[in-house]
Amino acid sequence: MMDWTDRHYRYLARLLSRRVVLYTEMVHAQAAIHGDRERLLGHDPAESPLVLQLGGADAGDLAEAARIGEAWGYSAINLNVGCPSDRVQSGRFGAALMAEPEHVAEVTGAMVEAVNIPVTVKCRIGIDDQDEYADLERFVTTVAGSGVETFIVHARKAWLQGLSPKANRDIPPLRPERVQHLKAEHPGLAIQINGGIRDWETARAQLHPATGPALDGVMVGRAAYQDPWLLQAVDPTFFGEPAPVATPEEAVAAWLPYAQERHADGAPMTALTRPLLGLFSGRPGARRWRRILSEGAPRAGSGPGLIREALAAVVPARAAG
Repeated sequence: MMDWTDRHYRYLARLLSRRVVLYTEMVHAQAAIHGDRERLLGHDPAESPLVLQLGGADAGDLAEAARIGEAWGYSAINLNVGCPSDRVQSGRFGAALMAEPEHVAEVTGAMVEAVNIPVTVKCRIGIDDQDEYADLERFVTTVAGSGVETFIVHARKAWLQGLSPKANRDIPPLRPERVQHLKAEHPGLAIQINGGIRDWETARAQLHPATGPALDGVMVGRAAYQDPWLLQAVDPTFFGEPAPVATPEEAVAAWLPYAQERHADGAPMTALTRPLLGLFSGRPGARRWRRILSEGAPRAGSGPGLIREALAAVVPARAAG
């Protein structure tokens, strides 16, 4: 979720669910080694469990980046072998690596050796014309041989040429049965599914199917960003535990001290308000909330008081609704 699951979004997500496992944006191994680590890897301890997602193709670099991630307190390291963007392909990483399972196994083997936390892989069900189940099976079997025990599988193939990353999230058809078959063939591996999960009924059907193998987890991307309040139902729905907050207003009140602290440290209001834009999605006052934040955040001198202003404007609309 490049440009989406930054530390501000993740902090909000954790306020909505104690149980959901959070992921960073993809960080290239070279950036983790040589870049501004506080900017790239910094996070609040409250975000845990938190997985660092890495991109790259060099075994040595990725092993070193994994060690750095472990030292920074991440719960696990995930190698992205599913991103189809041209920029990623030009660097020979992301989904393009699915064509080279032996090389991926070499990379993940080095990562597994380097750290004492889990190393996982996110991939597609296939790429281009390598989209038969046998291709996915070969990839997973080869990489699992390096010590990887968890695979998060996007249930669409990726076209490496001719489709944009956005189109690759929508146009290739979903094939969840491929992921279910993979779990049936590999009961000892943790197999999680990604792609097209927009509500918890769909998720429940994958985790508790009427027939066939139960998958070990679901990864939700766009739906949880466009409507972050979706996450508030995770704890009661799947774990039988009370939700941390009862209303979006309560979530905003819990968020404000964080926003004040981060803004004092130099975080711009555009970054701090972006995760909040969809919080009232589909609810009375949502349009007013989004408008006040999106128009006010870029203004000179804008501060956390903008969030209070937006909340004060939206509460009467919700009461009327």
